[in-house]
Amino acid sequence: MSQQKKTEAADSVLIRRLYYFFKPYRWWAVFAIILTLAAAFLGTVRPKLTQVAVDDYIAIGDVDGLIWIIFLLGFALLGEFVILILNTYITRWFGQGVLFSLRNSVFEKIQSLHVQFFDKNPIGRLITRTTSDIEALSELLSDGIVNMIGDLFRIFFILYFMLVMSWELTIIAILVLPLLFYATFWFKGKVRVAFLNVRDQIARLNSFVQEHISGMAIVQLFNREEKQKERFESINADHRNAHLKTIFYFSIFWPLVEVLASLAMALVVWYGGARALMDQVTFGVLLAFIQYVRQFFNPIRGLSEKYNTLQSALASSERIFNVLDTPNKVIETKNPVSPGKISGRIEFRNVDFRYNEDQEQIIKNVSFTAESGELLAVVGATGAGKSTLINLLLRYYDIRKGEILLDGINIKDLSLKELRSNFGLVLQDNALFSGTVHDNITLGNDNITREQVIKASKEVEAHHFIKKLPGSYDYILRERGASLSMGQRQLICFVRAMVYDPKILILDEATSSVDSETEELVAKACERMMKGRTSIVIAHRLSTIQGADRILVMHKGEIRETGPHQELIEKEGGIYRKLYELQYKEQVVGS
Repeated sequence: MSQQKKTEAADSVLIRRLYYFFKPYRWWAVFAIILTLAAAFLGTVRPKLTQVAVDDYIAIGDVDGLIWIIFLLGFALLGEFVILILNTYITRWFGQGVLFSLRNSVFEKIQSLHVQFFDKNPIGRLITRTTSDIEALSELLSDGIVNMIGDLFRIFFILYFMLVMSWELTIIAILVLPLLFYATFWFKGKVRVAFLNVRDQIARLNSFVQEHISGMAIVQLFNREEKQKERFESINADHRNAHLKTIFYFSIFWPLVEVLASLAMALVVWYGGARALMDQVTFGVLLAFIQYVRQFFNPIRGLSEKYNTLQSALASSERIFNVLDTPNKVIETKNPVSPGKISGRIEFRNVDFRYNEDQEQIIKNVSFTAESGELLAVVGATGAGKSTLINLLLRYYDIRKGEILLDGINIKDLSLKELRSNFGLVLQDNALFSGTVHDNITLGNDNITREQVIKASKEVEAHHFIKKLPGSYDYILRERGASLSMGQRQLICFVRAMVYDPKILILDEATSSVDSETEELVAKACERMMKGRTSIVIAHRLSTIQGADRILVMHKGEIRETGPHQELIEKEGGIYRKLYELQYKEQVVGS
């Protein structure tokens, strides 16, 4: 019982929260409810008119009165038809408006969340939240709530007309209701859990499909198609079984409702027929009651269907609000500093960082300074913490201890927009999107002109290949730029960084995945881009950073050595010298 109360309390909270998105359309909903009530009345008045026609006009042969009743019946039918058309359009219209707002809110929230959130949540699960979970609310928000109210009033009108005609027959007709209520409550408890499980399985299925389509080349390379097929079949079976459980409950519930409706009809015919034979009930009343009993169970079925819709919607909304309620671990200050013109001086002071409390420290007491206009290189073995420094500088994660300063201002005192607008970032993994080359460079920034894009492209040696593409800068890229070579994709990322004219340029293994010819182009592009800017270069190939003003050598989260290339090379037994000799030996062996 306490668990049921908790569930009901949680449901009421979810409904109140959904109302926030529903609120702008509340008066349209009120109008739709009025239309629904009108349709409910017109639908339930017809058996009463039939009773009047039989008892008051047909029985005495009053043709004029009968024509008038037929006219009223036709008017009720036509009125209900017109109202239902109008009501359907209005409810679907504002329902889609609510979904539009909710989907925007979820996407906006996902965009604002810290990077660590995406480390823990599979992409497929987030796709499910913004697509199928929100779509599951469609029927409820479009016409479910309004029709539930309409069904309730339809039941009220039916009971009213039945009681007016015969309270005895009304009691006989509703004798089966206790059984129906018991079945409904049983169904309610079972189907809620089943729908929650269905949503979980859909998320698992989406995650698996998304991951394996993205990594299909690897699956095929290592001949793991059969194994992945087995894993997919297992997840798909769980998804099917979750759906079958809901089908099982429906397969019991719907026939039970049908049987109870038929039982109610039989009771009315038995009792009402006997009363009609004894002239205690008119034939018109009996005929009207048979129609009302048939009508009475339709809204009950409708309410059961809407309850099914409500449970599915609440299961989905629970997951949607879990995303919307996710606290952002990178919190912006309420009173950000306005730094004015940034020169690009960066300072780390005794910085410590770990991703989770139960993990060891990734960055340990790191301190260094990059002066304005300086080229700073960061090297070290895999896992040394090089890329983590960049993530901390851009506030993708917040440090546990110490300070990071930009022009002497703690980066936590700046708004994220202000902070990140000063950086240009090129990663090893080129992030391109579906759309034109121009849009991929500007990312939809209307303040950047085509002339600026072309100028930046020429500066980083990308204009030559872009103008050869069909449509040039209007050439439409496929997902992740699959129609371009690795080097071409990387050059477009360089153009993007260049066109935003950042004060600080960060290159994180930006040349490690390109061929030697493209690397030469990229090296020239980097030289132009870094001129007059503070630049931080994370490099695996030490040959690419020998001209750096200073090199930081990281090992297990600490800065072990610092200095220019020549000074570090001459340091006997130094980490940098060992790395350099190792790479030199690999080059010699390779040649």
